[in-house]
Order: sequence, then C-alpha cells, then structure tokens
Amino acid sequence: MAKENNILLARIDNRLIHGQVVCLWAGSVGANLIVVADDDTASSEVEQSIMRMAASSLGYDSRFFTIKHTIDIIDKASSSQKILLICKTPEQLREIIEGGVVVHKVNIGNLHFQEGKKSIADKVYVDDKDLDDLNFIKEHVDEIFIQDTPDTKKESF
Repeated sequence: MAKENNILLARIDNRLIHGQVVCLWAGSVGANLIVVADDDTASSEVEQSIMRMAASSLGYDSRFFTIKHTIDIIDKASSSQKILLICKTPEQLREIIEGGVVVHKVNIGNLHFQEGKKSIADKVYVDDKDLDDLNFIKEHVDEIFIQDTPDTKKESF
C-alpha cells in the first residue's frame, strides 16, 4: 500500500545535486532536505562529500540512500523535513514508485546524451527504456514535466 510522505518534488537529473538544484530548485519548492536516491552515490563518500558541501552552502541538509533504503525509510521522515528527492535516471524513480512511495510531482531535468538516445527536449535525451519508465511514472503521479530551472518554460511530458 502506498504511504504519504514529505516529498515536495522528485527530480530526475544525471548530475544529482549541483548548482541549479541547490540555488534554484530546493528553494522554489520549499525544501529543506535533499534526498539523493542512487545506489552508486550511496556508497561513494567522495561524491557525497562534494554534494553535501554544495547543499549545505545554502543551508540544505542532504541524505544519500540506495533505492531500497529510500523505499524503506522515506515515509518515516519527520513532518518538519520537506524533501526534494533526486534520482539519476527514470528507472530509479520508477523503482521507488513501484516500491510503494507516493510521488505527486516529477521534474525531468538533465538526462545526458549517450549513444542510442534521442532528444525529447533541450538537455533531455532518452532511449526506449527511459521512455517506458517515464510513461510508467506519468501514470502514477499527478504531474510530470520537463524544466531545466524554475524560471524557464515548463514543458509537459
């Protein structure tokens, strides 16, 4: 059964925590906690250290969880924790939703070009698997949109 939580926005962005997320997105949605759900980052102290420094520079707390741990713990957050959830790929967010986590709003940010991927928007490149995952997500959330920064035009997905 799906459980409610404090996720204000889920963002899909290959770069995870970076300047746009810290300087623009977190504040625009009213977050005070940035949760990165990515198995590789959850086991990399170096990556966490760099991202934690970026987040804390503007007063945001950050956590780095595996996909499974995110599913297990996100609904246990204190009511004072207002969460911006970030995943590296559409597949990761799909796993989280399939795991029973309720997500209402999804922002598709940066998905880098790779061989075999096609552009669906500026800075957003996908393959058939990504599109399948994004379409699954679309069926399970209230809103999904493509937007680089909060001050740029929002495109429907």
